[in-house]
Amino acid sequence: MAVETNNTPFQKPPKLKQIGGSLLTFITILLLLNLAIIPSLGSHYRDVPYSDFIEQVEAGKVERAIVGPERIQYTLKPAPNSPSEPPRVFVTTPVTIDLDLPKILRENDVEFAAPPPDNLGWLSTVLGWIVPPLIFFGIWGWLLSRNQGGGPAALTVGQSKARIYSEGSTGIKFDDVAGVDEAKAELQEVVEFLRDSSRYTQIGAKIPKGVLLVGPPGTGKTLLAKAVAGEAGVPFFSISGSEFIELFVGVGAARVRDLFEQAKQQAPCIVFIDELDALGKSRGGNSPFIGGNDEREQTLNQLLTEMDGFDANSGVIILAATNRPDVLDPALRRPRRFDRQIVVDRPDKIGREAILQVHAQYVKLAEEVDLAKIAARTPGFAGADLANLVNEAALLAARQHHPAVTMADFNEAIDRVIAGLEKKSRVLSDIEKKTVAYHEVGHALVGSLMPGAGTVEKISVVPRGVGALGYTVQLPEDDRFLMMEDEIRGRIATLLGGRSAEELIFGKVSTGAGDDIQKATDLAERSVTLYGMSKSLGAIAFEKSQPQFWEGWQNPRRSVSPKVAEEIDREVKDMVDRAHQMARLILQTNQTLLEQIAEILLHQEILEGAELQEQLKSAIAPASLQDWLQTGKLPQELPQLQPAA
Repeated sequence: MAVETNNTPFQKPPKLKQIGGSLLTFITILLLLNLAIIPSLGSHYRDVPYSDFIEQVEAGKVERAIVGPERIQYTLKPAPNSPSEPPRVFVTTPVTIDLDLPKILRENDVEFAAPPPDNLGWLSTVLGWIVPPLIFFGIWGWLLSRNQGGGPAALTVGQSKARIYSEGSTGIKFDDVAGVDEAKAELQEVVEFLRDSSRYTQIGAKIPKGVLLVGPPGTGKTLLAKAVAGEAGVPFFSISGSEFIELFVGVGAARVRDLFEQAKQQAPCIVFIDELDALGKSRGGNSPFIGGNDEREQTLNQLLTEMDGFDANSGVIILAATNRPDVLDPALRRPRRFDRQIVVDRPDKIGREAILQVHAQYVKLAEEVDLAKIAARTPGFAGADLANLVNEAALLAARQHHPAVTMADFNEAIDRVIAGLEKKSRVLSDIEKKTVAYHEVGHALVGSLMPGAGTVEKISVVPRGVGALGYTVQLPEDDRFLMMEDEIRGRIATLLGGRSAEELIFGKVSTGAGDDIQKATDLAERSVTLYGMSKSLGAIAFEKSQPQFWEGWQNPRRSVSPKVAEEIDREVKDMVDRAHQMARLILQTNQTLLEQIAEILLHQEILEGAELQEQLKSAIAPASLQDWLQTGKLPQELPQLQPAA
């Protein structure tokens, strides 16, 4: 368990906090004094209408009246039957200035007078002007006292918000981090230097001053930084790049100065800045004005200055993490600032199995659970995804009252992560369910014959997620890092297998293939404009390169002539159309098998494992399939397809 401490060595009691407390006490006294001197009505007076007051005067019931500009206070004569009763006091408010009132009071023998002057009224007016500014300055002093630790920066709010872990208390070691063996090997050098620096300094070597961890989200960059501090047994300062940025210019720079001052006092230590791109973006693209003075740029300038302000072997190591290295300022990435960049990428099959073993030791597993098979079924999963998968499987096991987590729980957890939750409340009509069944079997049949596509593991017509009415799970046999030209064509044909099955069986199409068509078009466009796989256009990139760790495909197209744009569109359409024709040819060749598997799927709703493999191995490849995969051209046009009876 990591123990966080916020104490900073050599801190003095902040004077600003005493000032803020004194101001608040003084303001409280003034408010109480102001309330005390407000004229009070004393006892509770009865308020009566002005017309009733005139009637009582004319009836001879009023004994005495104090007439003011805004109100009239009067007392009635004692009743004849109870002369010892104390006089009753009433208050009325005149509607308008009644000039005849003195005459009426004299005619009815009413003793009247004006109210005495208020000698303390000026104090209430003065306090009305003084108290609001004092409240403002009191709150300002209180806020400063909360954000400042005293010392030379007593008039700023620039104290660092870094979380400080004492020596070796991060609770993380290298054994707790799996699947990133190359990154651990690179960081082992930093650990050895922090343990024994003389080994390096005696031969004149300089340890890297800054190490930048680069990789997709969830791959364990923060965990790896904590493991370095845990292995070295040194203090660990952890802060996010966004915590430096504030509304007022200069606050972030003050926090950078305070952070490095604390780090130098506790050297050797590690300073970890997560999400470095939040403050380290390139200064050239902030705004149309060059040389801006915004808060983020000032904070970045101060960070660059501080990293140049100490020697490489001073014992302060800067670790930073980002998943967008392409947007960082070049001055930040140059040597002697961040000398080394370590890529923390998604793990391969062996790495995924090691990560599963780390997280599975905290849950009770059944003997049948095979982590190697789970690792094979989760290509592209990062460390955080695998941790979530193990926890999801444990939750499912507890929900089903299983004594331990079974393989079925893991399979269901994988389906939840990939396709979403089951929508049991979403009931499909017979025609919808039949359409979905043929659609998914079409994907599976075409995919089973394509190279490099892997194994079709599961077909389901159970709705999941937001819009998935059914899904087909096809997993690669090994981790793949490249796609060949024939594999791209096969992938496009597999995506269009569902639409082709609908055309073959029903003679009409549905909206269920919308996502498949989008993916097929994107893949065909990338092969033409980015991978240079078009024979007519050649090896020319018409799209700008995509940042390494960005998800999705959002490459903007370069400026091209209308003729080239028309040629690109024609090439993309031809590639998709030929893949569509090949998918229809495969399904027409295996139409009997298509109908047979679809009927089984409609009855069982889920088809997987050995039963599915036994059905798919009977699929027959058309004679022209290999020629199309190699050249991308079909030897002849397909005959007109007729819908099944």
